[in-house]
Amino acid sequence: MRLDKLLANSGYGSRKDVKKMLKNGAVRVKDRIVKDAKEQVDPNHDEVTVYGEPVHYREFIYLMMNKPQGVVSATEDSREETVIDLLEPEFLHFAPFPVGRLDKDTEGLLLLTNDGGLAHQLLSPKKHVPKTYEVHAEKPVTEACAARLESGVDIGDGYVTKPAKAVILENENGRHKLLLTITEGKFHQVKRMLKAVGNEVTYLKRLKMGDVALDSDLLPGEYRELTESELAALKK
Repeated sequence: MRLDKLLANSGYGSRKDVKKMLKNGAVRVKDRIVKDAKEQVDPNHDEVTVYGEPVHYREFIYLMMNKPQGVVSATEDSREETVIDLLEPEFLHFAPFPVGRLDKDTEGLLLLTNDGGLAHQLLSPKKHVPKTYEVHAEKPVTEACAARLESGVDIGDGYVTKPAKAVILENENGRHKLLLTITEGKFHQVKRMLKAVGNEVTYLKRLKMGDVALDSDLLPGEYRELTESELAALKK
């Protein structure tokens, strides 16, 4: 890997900033001052320091966010606040992106990473990665409706959803809640599924993706790095 790329990816500024540090003799590789930005280094074996401080290189980051309502799942938007806007500068140089998307009015578990391979694995239709949502409905959800959701419903254009899992949580005092687990990611799928059984979604929150559940300590808009066990669960 080129030295300037390693330093830029490790948070030492732009390529231009890095070249200035190199020119000033601030960078050492194996205790040797290096000023050539094109110098090839092995981030796993070569000791690199900047002003005497060791460089800790990471290729990928993996974040869990409790996405709030009103924020869009995108890397940039000219009019709306994005989930990337919620991140601290220390993560921005990794150029993370959301794994899939949640609607602007949907909150809950959203993964962000710069690992394209893992993102593809989680989003691939062939993998059937389950996603669980807490759904608040406008009207009571009957057992018959839950059974229809589980067996598959036509959400338009002749598309019938794959088998799902629907667990009724509450149908009293004007509150109608269920857990819905799906293995697809069609546009507005959960909302369209409820509409197909004569109901409407009033609130939607994703709780789980694969074997990774939303950290209940994260408030809307907060995030943290995945633990080793969570990352392993996603990669299995």
